[in-house]
Amino acid sequence: MARTNEHPGEQAAADPIRLLEIRDTPLSVDEVFRAVGDDAAGGAALFVGTVRNHDGGADVDTLGYSCHPTAEAEMRRVAEKVAAEYPVRALAAIHRVGDLKIGDLAVVVAVSCPHRGEAFEACRKLIDDLKHEVPIWKHQRFSDGTEEWVGAC
Repeated sequence: MARTNEHPGEQAAADPIRLLEIRDTPLSVDEVFRAVGDDAAGGAALFVGTVRNHDGGADVDTLGYSCHPTAEAEMRRVAEKVAAEYPVRALAAIHRVGDLKIGDLAVVVAVSCPHRGEAFEACRKLIDDLKHEVPIWKHQRFSDGTEEWVGAC
């Protein structure tokens, strides 16, 4: 029997966006991974962004994220664009706002697709576009007493 890409499981889901939120509480990798579970998905890719202890050659003590009131709507726009470009079975993204410590989870995104390559590509596109297009700003405080704002878009 010849295999084709005509099976419904090879196509994008009708409504693949399962979880999109900006939160001021700790994030859960397990929650995001569970959200992209789909029986037709042969691959799921997950990205976890954490607060690191340095940036640009300087030691980071703490940082805070804040966002524009339209940030969740922009997340949805980005997610819909990714879902339209790839055969996404399920997609989830959460971003933290507020004051975070070194090692805290700042963002968790995941995508499931019929095949692993598509899942990797879609997940990469999702996190890259979220970082560049969603109005979330990072306020870093350095060990030397200086600070800086970094815009996500």
